[in-house]
Amino acid sequence: MGVRIKRVYEEPSAEDGKRILIDRLWPRGLTKEKAKIDLWLKEVAPSGELRQWFGHDPAKWAEFQERYTAELNANGEVDQLRSEIMAGPTTLVYGAKDELHNDAVVLKNYLEK
Repeated sequence: MGVRIKRVYEEPSAEDGKRILIDRLWPRGLTKEKAKIDLWLKEVAPSGELRQWFGHDPAKWAEFQERYTAELNANGEVDQLRSEIMAGPTTLVYGAKDELHNDAVVLKNYLEK
């Protein structure tokens, strides 16, 4: 299952395939036309409480991964995401500035297991 991840602010490309936004909130300053999102699965994003607790603090990264994985294990929307991925090339699109410590990294690893 080949899943790619990409910041929503990067230029969309043909290699992206289906672009699925996986953030709970729409990215600031982007129109729907510019974002080129095919599907918005905000329910697979970390809960609001977890997102606020993490605050993109790399010191909390290990615990964030554990907590978010637990949320994913209990999340029925993950099955829809898996179906979308099986249908063809897919890029999980996210808005975070930190490309190493964000929910898309955790979600991609989770889906590839």
